[in-house]
Amino acid sequence: MRRKSYLLGILLSIFFLTACNNKSGLREEPYSKESFSLGTYIRIRIYDEGKEETLQLAFDRINELEEKLTTDSENQSSEIEQINRQAGIQPVKVSPDVYQLVKTAANYSKQSDGGFNYMIGAITQLWRIGREDARKPEQDEIDEALKKVDFHKVSFSEEEQTIFLQESGMQIDLGAIAKGYITDEVVKTLKKQGVTSAILDLGGNIYVLGNNPNQKDGRWNVGVQDPNLARGVTIGSLKTTNQTIVTSGIYERKLEIGNQVYHHIFDSTTGYPHENDLASVSIITDQSIDGDALSTLVYSKGIKAGLEYVEQKTDASTSAIFVSKDNQVYVTKGLEDNFKLSKGNGYTLGDRKNLD
Repeated sequence: MRRKSYLLGILLSIFFLTACNNKSGLREEPYSKESFSLGTYIRIRIYDEGKEETLQLAFDRINELEEKLTTDSENQSSEIEQINRQAGIQPVKVSPDVYQLVKTAANYSKQSDGGFNYMIGAITQLWRIGREDARKPEQDEIDEALKKVDFHKVSFSEEEQTIFLQESGMQIDLGAIAKGYITDEVVKTLKKQGVTSAILDLGGNIYVLGNNPNQKDGRWNVGVQDPNLARGVTIGSLKTTNQTIVTSGIYERKLEIGNQVYHHIFDSTTGYPHENDLASVSIITDQSIDGDALSTLVYSKGIKAGLEYVEQKTDASTSAIFVSKDNQVYVTKGLEDNFKLSKGNGYTLGDRKNLD
């Protein structure tokens, strides 16, 4: 599965207290399991006493979904690859997981007028940014691929649970939403097993569940990755619980040709990476699938329009942090009293009046 730009883009910082009253049934030191999956580093920590075996169930669910959703053309079990191979030929019956995810991706594409476009696969497969064979395609290749990204040309059958790409060469690319869906599914798995306190980090898709047993207020401190420095360096932090934090940015996956740098967040109207004032955008919300899709959608709008979109088009539980290419940080109104910018890191809080 393709790695998204925000892979490991947000880092969780837990500040342990030497003296605190743990919640009943929770451990100060969690059960922990990690692996390399979904093309990235994954770590899950559970704080509920006696729930260590649930870790394996969580990773089993991750592996099950990765098998269905991967865009590895050699994987014959991938339902997404089956849909892509049958483009222009016939509908493909898929599992409820895949049908639900692709329908959600289709809805986001329609709502955003293509700012988020799950049918961008014909373009991303040309550039292949993030892979060893990445290259800048010729213009005639891009022009031809742009004919294959119309998300309106996909047919769904609720009764048959089938998906049909109407033209040969069309390709679904769920890299901007799949990890969010998987994160939410793992949270469901943990809850079904009675887990009440946990941290999930699926390559930068962070979800903090329940109370932090090592903080008096029960919330988790989450650090936001510096888009200009190595992983682990943060620009600031916020406190939350029962929420997800997802970032899209231009710093993780890129292609350098001479003095030109191409990132991996593509504009489906041009076939080239989006060009705007953003280095990264982080979405904080209740469902990781929404954070995933919104981080790409909002990135495509730039800072000013992105701030307006989050504040006007999403619910009150959703907020965002924008980092500009000139090291200005902007937050939506719901975060003004929560997000804390670290001192001495070269970043400053931007004045929204200057965006007009």
